[in-house]
Amino acid sequence: MFTDRKLTEAYKNARVEEFDENSNYIFFSDVHRGNGNITDEFTRNRNIYLHALKYYYKNRFTYVEAGDGDELLEYSDFTFTKNAHREVYDVIKQFFDDDRLIKLYGNHDIALKNPKFVKDNYYTNYDEYTEEFFDFLKGLKPIEAMVLRYKKTGQEILTVHGHQGDAPNDQFAFFTMLSLKFFWRFLHGFGIRNPTSPVKNVAKRHKIERNFNKWIKKNKIMLICGHTHRFKYPKNKDLPYFNTGCCVYPTSITGIEITGGEVQLVRWETKVSKKGVFTVQKNVMRGPEPIEEFDMMLEGWNKDNSKL
Repeated sequence: MFTDRKLTEAYKNARVEEFDENSNYIFFSDVHRGNGNITDEFTRNRNIYLHALKYYYKNRFTYVEAGDGDELLEYSDFTFTKNAHREVYDVIKQFFDDDRLIKLYGNHDIALKNPKFVKDNYYTNYDEYTEEFFDFLKGLKPIEAMVLRYKKTGQEILTVHGHQGDAPNDQFAFFTMLSLKFFWRFLHGFGIRNPTSPVKNVAKRHKIERNFNKWIKKNKIMLICGHTHRFKYPKNKDLPYFNTGCCVYPTSITGIEITGGEVQLVRWETKVSKKGVFTVQKNVMRGPEPIEEFDMMLEGWNKDNSKL
């Protein structure tokens, strides 16, 4: 019930952007950039993520960060995070300056809903070498949801973080925030996970996904999100629910690409050559398939909204 209402509200208030076969989008979520200390899970994949971002910038992709890009619950002072991952934010700024950054907020960076917080923390940065402040992401306006509208068919794709309707991370987010900030963050350093999180709670994760599918079936709209850290690409006859996965897997990150009018699930990971040289490679895990294959308003979907 809550998921249906929350997703519908997000859809109605979403930023709408039209795209076509010449458009390129990369969707990452759950990057969880922290302050660089031992509990910062992002650090182990920082080089993979940085390499991927440079690739997408060079190849004219728009970067959609679908929530929880910055870990603002465990590390509330964003100054330390900016300094810990300076090179990463330099590339993110390049996307922003080219008007190719779309930043959504999730439950771990819900502070981005507050324009004052964004202005105080994201508009400027400090260069420790020159000892001067400079414009960072000045004018950034994070959003809850985005709707991509395909010019070819009119098909709509909703993108949200995916915490909408997940009670501990939505309706009771304040109490979850307190427990994470003042309790679980310290146990996190020893590898102990919060049991309210969907990341390690399979039953909870599957319940969230079932609620997503109910909404998709009811509204006939393709959905891209994150939150569960479980990548998802619909197989034949499945409803069009896509999940980016996350950027804190051991030695790999996953994301969803839309390019050339097609969608695919990709994984960036480290590989070792026979000569012992480490490289970062992109592998297509599923797809590519034409966007219109997942358009539930077109012929080819039966009355139960499963593909014929």
